Amino acid sequence: MFSNNAMLTGADLLAKVKELGEVSKSELVRSAGYVSTKKDGSERLNFTAFYEALLEAKGVNLGSSGGGQAAGKGGRKLSYIATVQGNGNLLVGKAYTALLDLKPGDEFELKIGRKQIRLVPVGAEDEGEE
Repeated sequence: MFSNNAMLTGADLLAKVKELGEVSKSELVRSAGYVSTKKDGSERLNFTAFYEALLEAKGVNLGSSGGGQAAGKGGRKLSYIATVQGNGNLLVGKAYTALLDLKPGDEFELKIGRKQIRLVPVGAEDEGEE
């Protein structure tokens, strides 16, 4: 039913995301073609490949090592701008977390200020201004 050959990238992927609007993440990944079939015949949604393709389509080059963007390498520079998505989520991409060497499970407190959000590592001292 779904084929890896149908995975959307670039402008086509951005257009599909915009077209679908506020659908579930699973439906978004499925509709963009990031689905494979497991040995038992069930589907596997390839969220990581989808989000990497989405970041690249938006100009964030993760590089082949997945370690973020090193200085002096080709590709676009990080914009340091995040956009609130149609579903209200605010995504901080892999390229940015890699720059800070963040790992899955790292926890942060959300410090809400006037039209700003600061992420402070749990247990760290908050040095920011209100």
